[in-house]
Amino acid sequence: MELNKLLNIISEMSLNENIDLKEIPNMDLYMEQVTSFMDDKLSHLKRNEKEKILTKTMINNYTKQGLLMPPNKKKYSKDHMILMLIVYYLKQILSLDDIKSLIEPVLNDMSTTDDDLIPLEDIYSIFSDLKKVTFENFENDITKKYNIIKEKTKNIEENDKKEKTLAELFLIVIMLSAQAHAQKRLCEKIIDEFFDLK
Repeated sequence: MELNKLLNIISEMSLNENIDLKEIPNMDLYMEQVTSFMDDKLSHLKRNEKEKILTKTMINNYTKQGLLMPPNKKKYSKDHMILMLIVYYLKQILSLDDIKSLIEPVLNDMSTTDDDLIPLEDIYSIFSDLKKVTFENFENDITKKYNIIKEKTKNIEENDKKEKTLAELFLIVIMLSAQAHAQKRLCEKIIDEFFDLK
């Protein structure tokens, strides 16, 4: 596989696209409106059409588990929406128990935002900025690792291009998996050491 093709795949995934704070409705929404908004704004992150971004069941579970404050008269505020977005990204890597351990000491009493260590809007803005920087560096990191893989596989026979490409793709996937595993383990270690207050 050529590097340009790999970089095109990364670009098509739109990983660094964020929902801007200004796009999040500043009015209370019913659950159907919330799920429609999230599905519309995050659909580019779905692996396939069957995948659900956010469902009623998920929202109810987040509320029961203390990851989300209860709705006010069955309506969800901008703070609810921000927290749902944060939980959405975190749950791609962390368990719901880990997310709860992480969120609780920062947001304190879920029924009010007055005692938050960092206001939710600030958390989301900082997260969006860091995510953008991370994915700008992601392409450079992938390029370096791609070149290493190309160097390591240069002795594979060129007479079967399909087999050579499969070998390279295999190595790219295990390299990305190892990187994701290391980052996941670091997240868990930080949570276990500094956030798990049981």
